[in-house]
Amino acid sequence: MTDGAIFSKIIKFTIPLLLMGTLQLLYNAADIVVVGKWGSEHSLAAVSSTGALINLIVNVFMGLSVGTSVVVSRHYGAGKMRDVAETVHTSIAVAIICGIAVGIFGFFTAENLLKLMDSPEDVIELSALYVKIYFIGMPVNMLYNFGAAVLRAVGDTKRPLYYLTISGVVNVVLNLIFVILFKMDVAGVALATIISQLISAVLVILCLMHSEGPIKLYINRIKIHFDKLKSIVAVGLPAGIQGSIFSISNVIIQSSINFFGASAMAGSGAGANIEGFIYMAMNSVYQAAITFASQNFGAKKFKRIKAIAFECLGLVVAVGIGFGLLAKVFDTQLLSLYTNEPQEIAFGVTRMSVILVTYFLDGIMDVLVGLLRGIGHSVLPTVTTIAFVCGFRILWISTYFAQYKVACGYDPEKSLTVLFLSYPISWLLASVSHAICFVILFSKESKKNRETEQSEISSAEVGTQA
Repeated sequence: MTDGAIFSKIIKFTIPLLLMGTLQLLYNAADIVVVGKWGSEHSLAAVSSTGALINLIVNVFMGLSVGTSVVVSRHYGAGKMRDVAETVHTSIAVAIICGIAVGIFGFFTAENLLKLMDSPEDVIELSALYVKIYFIGMPVNMLYNFGAAVLRAVGDTKRPLYYLTISGVVNVVLNLIFVILFKMDVAGVALATIISQLISAVLVILCLMHSEGPIKLYINRIKIHFDKLKSIVAVGLPAGIQGSIFSISNVIIQSSINFFGASAMAGSGAGANIEGFIYMAMNSVYQAAITFASQNFGAKKFKRIKAIAFECLGLVVAVGIGFGLLAKVFDTQLLSLYTNEPQEIAFGVTRMSVILVTYFLDGIMDVLVGLLRGIGHSVLPTVTTIAFVCGFRILWISTYFAQYKVACGYDPEKSLTVLFLSYPISWLLASVSHAICFVILFSKESKKNRETEQSEISSAEVGTQA
């Protein structure tokens, strides 16, 4: 990542990530499609409406896996292999501890949190069951994500893809068996998900154990090195807080959708799942931006970071616009894969009409955040995202949307269109803010590096003369 052509390496890095993200989404898509076609009356609404709540609880800790990726990349780029090894073992220890803690918390708070989200009475019992079973599998979920973060940090995006392919096939097969054959409904798809996650976690841990070099995992060496934990937390905690506060705004949006009943929940959930495939494509570019920037920052190659920024931004715009417009053209056909109900499809089309044509703005926002974290600044993008995304959405919902909903006589289509407009506006505001921050901070880091190099040269000259 620190030498040679940049764009071709970014493409090679992102394609496995794109496929890997698509497979991860197929987990949830398989859940939604199977219960939508063969589950009980409100199963689709129950499963599709839980994503915002799950992310709210999980994202703080998943943010630490971002910290793992950045810290491993930075040490690897700088050639500090002992630091890489200690970071790997610290990360796995953190994954185990966080997985158990999050699993317990999510299991025991699921129903109360769903009530706070105004989940309808005819949906909440099924939703709570799905969330509880999902959180039982949280330790293996964390292990996979932290392990995959280590592999990505050193440029290996292929093996996590292979493991997800295997677990994804298992997930789909088990969904069909549990729901169609055993009539287990939402419990069946949740159980299929955690079994498949267990398989992917075992495979990635075995991969690390049999790897060569500094990322090799020794079970008896798994412990927390507090200096490495500090570095992981410095990057990962702001990322996690950002993700969770981001999810708070999404929970509030989901609560507003819940107000319009099960059909709106099901249609919006199906639309969000389709959008997720485009998001994962853009997120693979974000992962490339943060990893390439981190390694080159560690190697002090600032000219390459500038090129990485331009090429990642151009790529994410192309991906967001291309896939977004393609999905918009076939929105009705795609939604019909999830449900046969015309009203649910109509709600999904309402959501996708707003989101898909503007989704590239979300990609720009994320890539800029990745670049900022890659050059060692994690707190600032968190603060600006909280202000311009979360703060704006909450303000929009509590003021303009609340007034418009009443003014239009609680018309679902008109109200939800205005609600969904909060997404692209917030992405645009955050993107502009992040771009300004990156230009300023990158200039400062480049100047600091030039001054350090000049100081080292001067010291060397003085030593030679002496």
